[in-house]
Order: sequence, then C-alpha cells, then structure tokens
Amino acid sequence: MQDRTQAVSSALADATRRDVVQRRWDRQRRRELAAGLSVSRQAVVKHVSTLGAAGLVAPQRSVREVRYSVTPAPFEDAVDWITTVGAKWDARLVSLRDQF
Repeated sequence: MQDRTQAVSSALADATRRDVVQRRWDRQRRRELAAGLSVSRQAVVKHVSTLGAAGLVAPQRSVREVRYSVTPAPFEDAVDWITTVGAKWDARLVSLRDQF
C-alpha cells in the first residue's frame, strides 16, 4: 500500500493533474478532458497516463477511442494513510503537551 500511496501522492503533486481529477468527468476522451485546460492535448495524454499509472483513472477502449473513468480506491488508500499518520502525530503532540 505504501508504494500505491507514493504513486498517488506523486501523481497529485502536479496542479494540472489535480485539475483533471477535480473535473466531474466520467468516461471522457482525452480530447474532451483537454477542452477546459490551458495545456495541449499531448500534455493531457501525459497527465492522464501518469494518473493511470497511479491507478487513479482507468481506460476503457471502445473501437477507436479510449475513455477514462476515475478509480476511487487509490484515493481511499491515500486518505487512510494520511489519517493514520495524522493520528500518530496528534498522539505525539498530546504527549508533548502533557509533559509540560
């Protein structure tokens, strides 16, 4: 799970990829995804590829076109990891506070 969380974090580190994910899209083609972004379609291809490698989007091929859908599981894993780490830090900070 650590490797997947790392891949998700790396993929979402880029503002354009976060914009792509934030769009409310499902089963859209890369051309459609690029329409509202300030980057070229070729750049969208690279960004979608990175999101796909992290498991955040899934391609579905239909004859000549490929459509993409968001995959929620990697997001859930990342949130679980962040929550776990946050809880550990909260406990440490409470412990420090109680010492003084």
